[in-house]
Amino acid sequence: MHIHNFAASNSVLKKYIAELRAVSIQKDAWRFRHNIERIGAILGYELSKSLSYYEDAIQTPYGVKNMSLPDEQLVVCAILRAGLPLHSGVLSCFDNAENGFISAYRKRQEDGAITTITEYLATPDLNGKTLILCDPMIATGSTLQTVYDVINQSGTPKAIHIVAVIGSKEGIDSITKCFPEKTHLWITAIDEELSAKKYIIPGLGDAGDLSFGVKQ
Repeated sequence: MHIHNFAASNSVLKKYIAELRAVSIQKDAWRFRHNIERIGAILGYELSKSLSYYEDAIQTPYGVKNMSLPDEQLVVCAILRAGLPLHSGVLSCFDNAENGFISAYRKRQEDGAITTITEYLATPDLNGKTLILCDPMIATGSTLQTVYDVINQSGTPKAIHIVAVIGSKEGIDSITKCFPEKTHLWITAIDEELSAKKYIIPGLGDAGDLSFGVKQ
């Protein structure tokens, strides 16, 4: 897996991440969502540099200009519900992309084991297309692994990009083993630890709850 960790250099992304982590600012759900959307847009821009391009002649009012334009069939897929703001940000870069949606959540069993449940999938045909998966938090990596297994029912993409906000080292190591070697991960912070309940430490909390309200 090719890992693009934007925590390695200073940029405005660090301001957005700091606000996402800060409990005093997290109380503003709109701002929380907006920061994730802005991160999605920036990572989408960075991701665009790795795509294929073709030359096209663009007619202007005063002449013709040859320009390079993206030459990819893109599918931007949100992992519901936490992935929606990130999906929106990425989609602002790729307005002609097709869209996919898959629900996935962690459920703790009586014996303490955690399983990932998927209940909804809506995607176009993925064969030969470039898939962009939007999941803000990569804790254990089990959600992305399950999503990858389920989404393969819709075809085999020619390339996969994962866009995330924060991940743990353990989670990233885990998805590295299950996704194709040429997969790209675009991420703004990698934290060292997971808690006993498998939350990222220091992380930022539950991105879905902070974006949309606490679920039952």
